[in-house]
Amino acid sequence: MNTPAPGSSVGLLREPPDFSLVLGGPLFQLLRRAHLSDDALMLVRQRILVIALLAWLPLLVLSALEGQVLSGPAVPFLLDMEAHIRFLVALPLLIGAELVVHQRMRPLLQQFRERQLIPEGAMARFESAVASAFRLRNSVLAEVLLLAIVYGVGVLIVWRQYFALDAATWYAAPAAEGARLSLAGIWYGYVSLPIFQFLLVRWYFRLFIWTRFLWQVSRIELSLVPTHPDRVGGLGFLSNTVHAFAVLAVAHGALLAGMLANRIIWLGATLPQFKAEIAMMVVFLLCLVLGPLLVFAPQLAQAKRTGLREYGALAERYVREFEAKWLRGGAPADEPLVGSGDIQALADLGNSYEVVRTMRIMPVTKEAVLRLGAATLVPLVPLLLTMMPLEELLKKLFGILF
Repeated sequence: MNTPAPGSSVGLLREPPDFSLVLGGPLFQLLRRAHLSDDALMLVRQRILVIALLAWLPLLVLSALEGQVLSGPAVPFLLDMEAHIRFLVALPLLIGAELVVHQRMRPLLQQFRERQLIPEGAMARFESAVASAFRLRNSVLAEVLLLAIVYGVGVLIVWRQYFALDAATWYAAPAAEGARLSLAGIWYGYVSLPIFQFLLVRWYFRLFIWTRFLWQVSRIELSLVPTHPDRVGGLGFLSNTVHAFAVLAVAHGALLAGMLANRIIWLGATLPQFKAEIAMMVVFLLCLVLGPLLVFAPQLAQAKRTGLREYGALAERYVREFEAKWLRGGAPADEPLVGSGDIQALADLGNSYEVVRTMRIMPVTKEAVLRLGAATLVPLVPLLLTMMPLEELLKKLFGILF
């Protein structure tokens, strides 16, 4: 498939009809000029290597210069699990997720068209929603505001007051006037953390664009089919977007795992103490990824009510005529019952009505919920070793399985 110019929404609407939440914006253009990306978001390994090393390597060098790599403060650099997981695991995942989301969601517009969900008379509104999403995605002002939020809120308030360890670390030491940053801490607080937080907040902005786009599409009177086998009127393909965002969920799980690991190792906490935080993270990701799909619930509910009424009336007509013909002597004497298509048609009608009856009002499957929850929790599995030795953990696992 040929990829249109990143800044051209018209090209994305024509041939082929692609949809991308990530193929645009000032940072994307900067990475292209730096030869760390191309028009299709390739060169992902180069981007990961350069950005991750920019965030992590100076911390190692500056900590070594200050003698805080393996000794010195209560939490030396190499033993700070949160920092390493943040910059060497979660950050690469955030970057790699861009390529996954871009490739998985490219055929989205094609699905709306191929399934004839958008009526011809509403096609202009649909294309307007797509163009609006692309303009917001490419907005310079939006990314400048994100950067301001990162420095004004993410670093100075959220990190310093809620997430920094309450102990002497390689990046800060307690002092009467407040925490005093080391040289590595200055780079950490004003370069490394902003890089990571900008990439993270940028993802939330993209999900806002996605939510806004879906809401605008849900305002269009869609041509939903109550008897569609996916049991959501033909919108079942939207649930597959969970596969696109699974890597983003793993990144959030890794970020949480790093934070909990530091508190377990250095502050004497235990994993069960963080059950609420873990549950909140899973719920947060479910709302973030699957929540936008709920905008179609009113139309799906209406389609189900209409389908039940119309197919109920059709079934009523058919079964009365069937009964009159085969049970009340209405069938011609020479018409055989065996081999008649009437019984098969009755069964088919019953199956159609059952599909309508079991139609869901949300284009979300149980499999999608479980897959997203598992992706979030996978990075937390190694923390189980803080509760019991690996040998005992394996015994319990084998006992459950066998």
